[in-house]
Amino acid sequence: MTTPPKTARKTRSVRLPGLPAKPRGTGSVMEVADIEAMDREALLAAWMEIIGSPVPKGLSRPFLRRFLAFELQARRHGGLPSGFGAKLRKAASGETRPKAPALRPGGRLVREWNGTTHVVEVTGTGFVWQGTQYRSLSAIARAITGARWSGPRFFGLAGERSP
Repeated sequence: MTTPPKTARKTRSVRLPGLPAKPRGTGSVMEVADIEAMDREALLAAWMEIIGSPVPKGLSRPFLRRFLAFELQARRHGGLPSGFGAKLRKAASGETRPKAPALRPGGRLVREWNGTTHVVEVTGTGFVWQGTQYRSLSAIARAITGARWSGPRFFGLAGERSP
């Protein structure tokens, strides 16, 4: 009695939209390991299939392999975190955060906290609160609340929210 030949272990995978099939397979999904064995022509074809646009000029084979491997893994495992794309678009557009208003010596900041009104005077070297010199508003906010607050936010200078 002869034993049947051993067959390669099949991996359970699902064909993902936009992913090309292996060039020499029976409809199975391209794996990251397949990218390592591809020549430049196969890498260019895989790029067109996965990315859907021509390969930018001057990309080396090692870079193409890394990029395609990343793209396969990202699609298979859900991609980037949800807010990451918005952060990238914002960084690429050159938008900057609104600056806090300039504080000039002699100015005063007033904040009510737990029924007590706190007045902070702006000096040339920092801030004065209850007769004590501080280098930052955050240190004053911490002294007032006992917790680590953003000083500019605590005093209403940054953002729309206040504690």
